[in-house]
Amino acid sequence: MSKQHQAADATPGSVVVWIGFVAMCVGMFMAILDVQVVATSLPTIQSALEIDPDRMSWIQTAYLIAEVVAIPLTGFLTRSLTMRWLFFTVICLFVIASIGCALSGSFGELVAWRVLQGFSGGTLIPSVFSAVFILFPNERQAVATTIAGVLAVLAPTVGPIIGGWLTQTYSWHWLFLINVIPGIVSAIVAWRTLPRGTVDRSEIVHLDGLSLVLMATALTTLELSLTDAPTSGWSSVYVSSLLAVFLASGCIFVWRSLRRSRPVVDLSNFGDRNFLVGAILSFILGIGLFGSVYLMPVFLAFVRGHNALQIGTTMLVTGIAQLVTAPIAVALEKRTDPRLLSALGFGVFAVGLAMSAFEDPRSDYDALFWPQIVRGVAIMFCLLPPTRLALGNLLPERVPDASGLFNLMRNLGGAIGIALIDTIVYTRSGPLAQSLWDRLQSGHADTAAFVGAPVRTIAGHTGAFDVDTTAMLDPLVQTAASVQAINEAWLVVAILTGCAVLCVPFAKRVSPPR
Repeated sequence: MSKQHQAADATPGSVVVWIGFVAMCVGMFMAILDVQVVATSLPTIQSALEIDPDRMSWIQTAYLIAEVVAIPLTGFLTRSLTMRWLFFTVICLFVIASIGCALSGSFGELVAWRVLQGFSGGTLIPSVFSAVFILFPNERQAVATTIAGVLAVLAPTVGPIIGGWLTQTYSWHWLFLINVIPGIVSAIVAWRTLPRGTVDRSEIVHLDGLSLVLMATALTTLELSLTDAPTSGWSSVYVSSLLAVFLASGCIFVWRSLRRSRPVVDLSNFGDRNFLVGAILSFILGIGLFGSVYLMPVFLAFVRGHNALQIGTTMLVTGIAQLVTAPIAVALEKRTDPRLLSALGFGVFAVGLAMSAFEDPRSDYDALFWPQIVRGVAIMFCLLPPTRLALGNLLPERVPDASGLFNLMRNLGGAIGIALIDTIVYTRSGPLAQSLWDRLQSGHADTAAFVGAPVRTIAGHTGAFDVDTTAMLDPLVQTAASVQAINEAWLVVAILTGCAVLCVPFAKRVSPPR
């Protein structure tokens, strides 16, 4: 359906279209928020449902796998059901699944509902970003992208504080029940205000089932391998087998999709140079964005010993910086080459990430404040201009598929970034701890200050410590080694994020909306 035809179906005046779009954004916000609020309260859920510790991660993994499979299907589902029907259907499923999660009495029930919740939530994000370029003319797209972008990056920031507060004040059931009222309201509003379209049954009739299975297999095995690799080892039989299945099914899926006239996912979008550059930028943004949102709670919880509410309060700084910067980003995007803004955004974001690579075991709110400010200022410039580069010049009928791929790249970047971070933390903590012991035993005063060891214990000392001193120093050394490993992870993520600047010159010029 053409952009003009959909716009013509709307009630005269753009207010109705905006109301429908905001309703879609609310649904997207709830889907992204759900991942974060649940993550903060996994121990509480584990205790309540008596879940084995080694199975607890599946509460999140089940959601993320279903989400990553659903994201690239958004284009097919939009063509089949229309934007209005798709959003209404998936937001209703998301609400039903949320209620099911809250009422679950066992591990199996909860995981099953999380799969449905993840699949329905996964289609909401790309649906919103494709709506920007389908529902609005060029001069309104920057504002629409900003609304969607602010909510998309604000949800992970406020998630910990909301999750911590709900769990401490009420119970874990409310982590899911908070989705019900906003979900119902957004479903009703979107149903009444989004442009009507005609369901295309031919898309369902011509669905390539084998390609669908291959894509789901490839994405599922990739997600599982990235989840297990840091602890099991990248060369373990289990992880190697998963990666082999991923490569085989992924290659067959790509080969089959490129040969079909109606592929499940239109991979030919990667043939557009600007979309390819935008997708790479989205992938790198996933590494930096998901990585920073992951590393902050890890440091604050395991090093500083803060609870979920304290972590959320600290991380709120980034969200406030994003909100303050958003109007500036919109104004600049209307007047500036998106390539320049993208380079600026990723460069500043990389600096903000690198600023966090110099923490010590006593770093807290004050030390984390300015790095968060810098990252918060940069994030909107890493999201809005690359979105325009990727989707701004595509024909309206290509936007839903392209939006799914664009958002999938960000999620895959996040998954790979977190796996890389875990690998660094797991593998580097031991050698770094040994290095700290060596320097302490040689009487290195600066090392003692970093670790937090009493100077009198180290001063003038050479050789091995006695049993009592070793027992006293060991927890300090282990914590300091973890901090150093986390610092190395920050630095690696910063370098990878900075590499995005090298990709920008390959994009063709895109005229900013007037």
